[in-house]
Amino acid sequence: MNFAYTIVYVEDVGASLDFFERAFGLRRRFLHESGAYGELETGVTTLSFARHDIARGNLGQDYRKAEDGAPLGMEIGLSTQDVPAAYALALAAGAQGLTPPMTKPWGQVVAYVRCPDGTLVEICTPI
Repeated sequence: MNFAYTIVYVEDVGASLDFFERAFGLRRRFLHESGAYGELETGVTTLSFARHDIARGNLGQDYRKAEDGAPLGMEIGLSTQDVPAAYALALAAGAQGLTPPMTKPWGQVVAYVRCPDGTLVEICTPI
């Protein structure tokens, strides 16, 4: 088994792709002409976004949206050598700062932001 991708269900796929490009420097792989699904390059896997109606069709039921209330109990981790600069870029692009860069006891530098679509992102140095 291999990890293939993560799909974040959002209201506006194009807006989420635009934000992740500006805030984190990820490159767009594609956006379907319907605007219902899109992907970003992240290395071996992709970070994907799909509209809420696609999710409901796939799941056959409703679910808690990332933009509703507190962040979901999951995060997307993006690694970089310069967490303070990446954190500042994310804030400038419109992210909500949750935890500024800090060094963990094991030496890793981490920061947390919440994206306009509600996605929780950890920005961290590689372990």
